[in-house]
Amino acid sequence: MKHVLFLTAATVAALSLAACNKPASTTAADAGATASATASDATQATGQAVNKAEDATGAAVGATSATTVGSHDTAAFVSNASQGDMYEIQAAQIAEKRSKNPDVKAFARMMVKDHTALSNSMKPLILAAGQTPAAKLDNRRQGFIDHLNSASGADFDKTYIDQQVAAHEEALTLMQGYANDGSDPGLKAGAAKAVPIVQAHLDKAKAIQASLKK
Repeated sequence: MKHVLFLTAATVAALSLAACNKPASTTAADAGATASATASDATQATGQAVNKAEDATGAAVGATSATTVGSHDTAAFVSNASQGDMYEIQAAQIAEKRSKNPDVKAFARMMVKDHTALSNSMKPLILAAGQTPAAKLDNRRQGFIDHLNSASGADFDKTYIDQQVAAHEEALTLMQGYANDGSDPGLKAGAAKAVPIVQAHLDKAKAIQASLKK
């Protein structure tokens, strides 16, 4: 028994001595790596907070635009409607690849399908009104896409769905407004047909948003 205790004590002493004799450079490197990782996490968290704030600001700007000029000005309506479809499709394609949540992935697939159909149905109406669909996203919507791409894995689903709720609230206001107050008959009819589709998307996005908070 004394022999066993002696061996155990010797082993502990050897391990302690090894720890004490660990090269200073290795210890410094470990500390540096830990500090670097901590700083990286802090930077990422700050970046995510900034992106969320910018998304909220962008959503507010979009809501105001949809309520005012977009609801009756044909050029503004066409620009916002075509960019809205473009953004929805691009965001959904990202979500299909990155999300691990089956409800989010199913919603994203629906966005690609429905907004491609909406875009295709609106194009002839836009051309008949003497207008041209937007060729690319504006800075506001491109910012949403950039923030979605940079979202961490843990934050991705919430970032996507929060954007979707805001985007569909904006789109619903835009479509309802032009359907009521627009000046081009063809586009008014197209907007009216889009309203129930956008409303259904918004309802689904809000349901997913609520489930992610549980």
